[in-house]
Amino acid sequence: MLLWQIFWLFTRVAIFSWGGGPASLALMQRETTAAGWVTPGEFADGVAWGNALPGPIAPQVSAFVGYKIAGVAGAIIAAVGTVIPTTALMLVMIVFFFSIKDSPAIRSMLGAVRPVVVGLLVWTAYDMSTTVFGTRGSAQALQALGQSWDKLLIALAAFLLLTFTKINPVFLVIGGAILGFIIYR
Repeated sequence: MLLWQIFWLFTRVAIFSWGGGPASLALMQRETTAAGWVTPGEFADGVAWGNALPGPIAPQVSAFVGYKIAGVAGAIIAAVGTVIPTTALMLVMIVFFFSIKDSPAIRSMLGAVRPVVVGLLVWTAYDMSTTVFGTRGSAQALQALGQSWDKLLIALAAFLLLTFTKINPVFLVIGGAILGFIIYR
């Protein structure tokens, strides 16, 4: 029964998330923490591990959560729930998309969905930052950021490097892991 619950939760997240893997993280976090399967901190750890590995983030994070609650079988079922249903849906939809992609109605709908996806990504970043920097609530935010200035600098450096250079994000993740090993050990 637990494996079915895992499969169904991650299938639901995949089907009702717009914008791909990173955009699905917001809904995935809400669903998995609401189910009591992971804490926000554990979810942030899963995202960190998923970003440190090559490949798409959503199946990696779902496998992380699935493994935590049901071992190897849970990891496999969670990844399958994240990938297989939406891949099948995509194969069906792609046949129809190319015949309607230039439709004004479809273009207008996609024009409104794209900013929603940006909002989901911003919310995910905000929610994860409250875990990383400990800034839940405005009264504690400045004090927590003052105590986490080093992590804020690391995040800012990563943002600036990604914005103003063509550095591969893999090198930032590897550099962050090395820096963390040296500084936080």
